[in-house]
Amino acid sequence: MTTLPLKDSFGRHIDYLRLSVTDRCDLRCTYCMAEEMQFLPKREVLSLEELEILSGAFIDRGVKKIRVTGGEPLTRRDIMTLMARLGRRLEKGDFEELTLTTNATQLYHHADVLKSVGVKRINVSLDTLDDKKFTQLTRRNVLSKVLQGLDAAQNAGLKVKINTVALKGFNDHEIPEMISWAHGRQMDLTLIEVMPLGAIDEDRVDQYLPLSAVRDILETQWTLDPMEKRTGGPARYVRVRETGGTLGFITPLTNNFCAGCNRVRVTCTGQIYMCLGHSDKIDLRAALRGENPIDELNSALDQAMIKKPERHNFEISKRGADPSVPRHMSVTGG
Repeated sequence: MTTLPLKDSFGRHIDYLRLSVTDRCDLRCTYCMAEEMQFLPKREVLSLEELEILSGAFIDRGVKKIRVTGGEPLTRRDIMTLMARLGRRLEKGDFEELTLTTNATQLYHHADVLKSVGVKRINVSLDTLDDKKFTQLTRRNVLSKVLQGLDAAQNAGLKVKINTVALKGFNDHEIPEMISWAHGRQMDLTLIEVMPLGAIDEDRVDQYLPLSAVRDILETQWTLDPMEKRTGGPARYVRVRETGGTLGFITPLTNNFCAGCNRVRVTCTGQIYMCLGHSDKIDLRAALRGENPIDELNSALDQAMIKKPERHNFEISKRGADPSVPRHMSVTGG
């Protein structure tokens, strides 16, 4: 059975795994999910031991970066056990980076441990600093916990990047303030266009704000110097000369970024999605629970590389249209 590094049919080396450890979240962001979500039965979710074996299979095939995601990963019971086990492989030099994306509501309790197991930087999803807007957007009144988590992360020595979804008519006027706030705390910030994933209670036509328009506005007040910086993800970066901080743009709709795609996503049930914008998947859980798990996993990964598409097909074009992809972002790590 081949154990060659993962490479898709378009010649792209796949060295970045986004690993979802739960589909559950303690927030209900309006652009991400409905208030009344039907989450997976716990029996369908991979155990921590299975997640460790799965991660090891990717590491053995050349994956250099693992980002643990959810839902909200810090709501997974005993998640630090998995982080510590992956941290030991990180310490041995088996791969290069272990990181995490979180909404930071639980970060206060885990920041020191994350640092101790080898995590150096994290992404925090935060779309507004206004308490009322935060509660309206997330349907939960916990902004103070998020800010407490950010303090704990920075005090622990973790580098923090803020991820902010640009939402038309909601936080668009707040974006410059958020950039200044983040840079003033030595945190980078990345803006993200809303993505048409999963049915929600609102219409994404009303939410969608092209980042090209946001950038035009920002350039009227700041100098944005292009950077060559790459972090293994889809963001393109500039340096804001006046603040000295880094600003990223993730533009799945206005500026397709697929040519350099180096990642796959695995759900908490062991389904590998080769592209965020497609519904095609392969069942790794069946391989994990087969008679010869490692051989079956490698065979499944080879199939995944063949089936990885060249690009996504995201579109937000008309009111009332079905989402480009029916599954919610929380299912595949976001």
